[in-house]
Amino acid sequence: MASFGNAGKKLLAINNYFYRRGGAETVFFDHMSMFGEIGWDVVPFAMQHDRNEVSPWSDYFVSEIEYGRQAGLLRKVSQAASVIYSLEAQRNISRLIERVRPSVAHAHNVYHHLSPAIFSTLKSAGIPVVMTVHDLKLACPSYKMLRDGRVCEDCSGGRIYNVLRHRCVKDSVSLSAVVLAETMLHRLLGLYRKKVDRLVVPSRFYLEKLAEWNWPREKMVHIPNFVDVEEYRDDWQEGDYFVFAGRLAPEKGLATLIRAVALSKQRLIIAGTGPEEAALRKLAAELGADVSFAGYLSGQDLHRLIGESLALVLPSEWYENAPVSILETYALGRPVIGAAIGGIPEMVKEGETGLLAASGDVEDLARALNAMAALAPAVRLQMGATGRHWVASEFSAAAYRVRTLELYASLGVA
Repeated sequence: MASFGNAGKKLLAINNYFYRRGGAETVFFDHMSMFGEIGWDVVPFAMQHDRNEVSPWSDYFVSEIEYGRQAGLLRKVSQAASVIYSLEAQRNISRLIERVRPSVAHAHNVYHHLSPAIFSTLKSAGIPVVMTVHDLKLACPSYKMLRDGRVCEDCSGGRIYNVLRHRCVKDSVSLSAVVLAETMLHRLLGLYRKKVDRLVVPSRFYLEKLAEWNWPREKMVHIPNFVDVEEYRDDWQEGDYFVFAGRLAPEKGLATLIRAVALSKQRLIIAGTGPEEAALRKLAAELGADVSFAGYLSGQDLHRLIGESLALVLPSEWYENAPVSILETYALGRPVIGAAIGGIPEMVKEGETGLLAASGDVEDLARALNAMAALAPAVRLQMGATGRHWVASEFSAAAYRVRTLELYASLGVA
């Protein structure tokens, strides 16, 4: 195992997964890279997984839990206990603290795998704890505030029994019961409210929603996500299609998008995979919609697909937080059509960087698609340029670094 330098500040970066799995992991890895570049010693803490990136600290990672995967009864009982409160994670992070003695711990997604049990250990050791809020788990036990394809706030006011009543977790009584037990224990022990010093909230919408659900404003700080525009080309040759890039899941609003594409007679390329793919392919075929499925793309292939599009479309039907995909699209010099829900409206300047459409409304989304397609190419180019300039000033790595360092300093990290 690699030796550990004693010089400088030390960041303990915490997340369930140690590979680029989704938006939370993108922020997690970019955060680690940024602080490594400014001279901090960065130590990760995560879960073992066969897709993990190599790390000299992996001996401290906790055993893998794949939530909802088929397993025997004893294995299920053991996993359920770890989902609720992981003693292994506490033991491992305690060993890591003894070796490293971090200046600050910054967590991302920990529930169901590492569990917030680690926050008690960190708090007892006197280490400042920060957590970035990537979803609504702190308010909604099943983390999406979504049920049967609609926004749901039934658990407001502490009525968390609804997660079991409605079988919110994969329509499963057993999994929903585990999540109810988990939420009850975590709230009883105050693992998030009392053991985490500050919550970093990437969207103003999430900050206001959490405040509405009785989270104290003084514990929350708004720090937007970031991208480095210098890593993105913006000199693309525009094509004749719209693009969606992301997971093909029900809350993403893709059925609505395909219906809007059929109605507007526009062309769409979908990049991504997920549980809805077969149903979406069938829907597109039935409607005769001009939709192509490109599969999973990343890196330059994805950049080119977005860069040569008319616009990225984000037709979400749940409370999105602060999608990095919007920032990446602006960095590539392209406009965005976004659903007016969650944190999306604060990231789309209507008529300046893109257009908004009512969430879940086929006709209004078709209107927005046609309106964007009807613009002169130079106007779309200007929208993308305006978005890129906005990212460079308000959503830059430098802005994120300054805001985060100010937060750490407020917690006594000198």
